[in-house]
Amino acid sequence: MTYDPNHVVLSVRDLSVNYRAERGLVRAVSKASFDLHAGETLALIGESGCGKTTLNLALIRQLPKTASIDGNGILYTYRDGRQTDILKFSDRDMRRYLWSECSMVFQGALNSLNPVIRVSDMVYDTAAAHGIGRDEARKRALRLLEQVRLDPERVMRSYPHELSGGMRQRVLLAVSLILRPQVVIMDEPTTAVDILTQRSILDVLKLLREELNFSVIFISHDLAVAAEIADTVATMYAGEIVEIGPVNEVFYRSRHAYTLSLLNAAPRLSVGAEKLESIPGKPPDLIDPPAGCKFHERCAFVTDICRHTPPPLVAYNDGTHLASCYEMERVLAQAQATRKVSPL
Repeated sequence: MTYDPNHVVLSVRDLSVNYRAERGLVRAVSKASFDLHAGETLALIGESGCGKTTLNLALIRQLPKTASIDGNGILYTYRDGRQTDILKFSDRDMRRYLWSECSMVFQGALNSLNPVIRVSDMVYDTAAAHGIGRDEARKRALRLLEQVRLDPERVMRSYPHELSGGMRQRVLLAVSLILRPQVVIMDEPTTAVDILTQRSILDVLKLLREELNFSVIFISHDLAVAAEIADTVATMYAGEIVEIGPVNEVFYRSRHAYTLSLLNAAPRLSVGAEKLESIPGKPPDLIDPPAGCKFHERCAFVTDICRHTPPPLVAYNDGTHLASCYEMERVLAQAQATRKVSPL
């Protein structure tokens, strides 16, 4: 399935997530908005704690009880054209939606698999919860396990501890597709595996996406992986989406100082020996965030307006590239000066 910019599968509008804490509300996600299109892979990048996982857990309403969700809607479009707001789902609607329409591959495969049951039992339990019999579930599972380059019969009768980390990660990917969902959320699926297994997982993901017609939200710290797998990249900082656009635009023509800082901090083999740049300071306190742009205390392009007035999202390239930075023209000039070779 190719990326179709005219067919929106998931539309998120002004989504905010707060956690209750002793000191006050932790503003983990602030007014996040984006569209996920049919066949698209959207990569979310940013430092640890910037809100990537919280945002995606909100999309499947699997946040802890201390969290509250607010927003103007998470609109999902079924394959038959029906549209519904996930925020208005009952618990029963949500159970029907999960796995069959939207599934999630969590970070840390060992923690996501039940250690006391075989892979086959997990497959059958998942399928049975959505009205699919054992024979059909087994047929689908064997096919998917083969597609993710595993020995289907051996894996089906294995316990999680009998599989390597890379194998467990591919098992999760296969199980997430058992019910043929339209959206798959992947939280750092290549973090705990070696470089060869990482390559295998990415290749498998690309092939499965084309064959099974699903869209992907891909959370990653690895900019090289995001550059390879994504059609669209969204940069998150302190709970906000500060830049979003086509992958080549974001990486070669960055318009937010934080995105540029992330790219400059990534080592590049193509330019030989160089001194690595780091982002000074630390992320802000999300209970008491700074006024203005939340990145201004760490920004090399900061001006007076950045310190007291939050920048709005400004659209470029017919609305496909958005960024919230007052100094985006200076950032763009710096990006073009430093991105003369492949960024990753």
